[in-house]
Amino acid sequence: MLSDVNLPLILFAAFIGAASPGPSTLTIAGMSMNAGRRYGVALSLGVLTGSWFWSVCAAFGLGAIMLANAWAFEVMRYLGAGYLLYLAYKSARSAFSAKPTAVAGITTTSLSKAYSKGLALHLTNPKAILFFGSLFSIAVPPGSSLTALVVVICAVGIQSTLIFVGYALLFSSAPMVTTYMKLRRWFEAVFAVAFGIAGFKILTARLG
Repeated sequence: MLSDVNLPLILFAAFIGAASPGPSTLTIAGMSMNAGRRYGVALSLGVLTGSWFWSVCAAFGLGAIMLANAWAFEVMRYLGAGYLLYLAYKSARSAFSAKPTAVAGITTTSLSKAYSKGLALHLTNPKAILFFGSLFSIAVPPGSSLTALVVVICAVGIQSTLIFVGYALLFSSAPMVTTYMKLRRWFEAVFAVAFGIAGFKILTARLG
């Protein structure tokens, strides 16, 4: 029954998870300021695709299956951590450069590449599996109807769309782009530290 589903709690938790600063929101902001609105939106759509994927997996119990297979989870953990540390390295290298350089993750010349980067960023994030798994296990009662699951997936997906695309639109605005160009090296230093911390935390966290 849909009445048994705590939709407000789910949406509130999903809002905190999506809107709070993290690798995905940071990359969307960087791409939008560095490459422009179209590329920022494309990257945000890639992140959203990954978000929808893990949401569906959690709703239908596939996340629990992955969690039960420790080897698959470990592979994803190392891939995700490695990707974030690579972004940290490229951002740090650009921050120390007097001239703008191609920063992996926040610079691209193709909309499809921007989308792929967003998708890879979210699909290789093991924390996304844990987040959506916890979300559905806490707020969605066992045995909920297919209709209830679809409503939850769509509600979370629509909210995430507004958040991620909203970030892309906000950070691609003229004032933000102007600020970024003036303080490019400082921004990229912040990106380097944030990516590095996120990668290290995933690499050392106990996710089981």
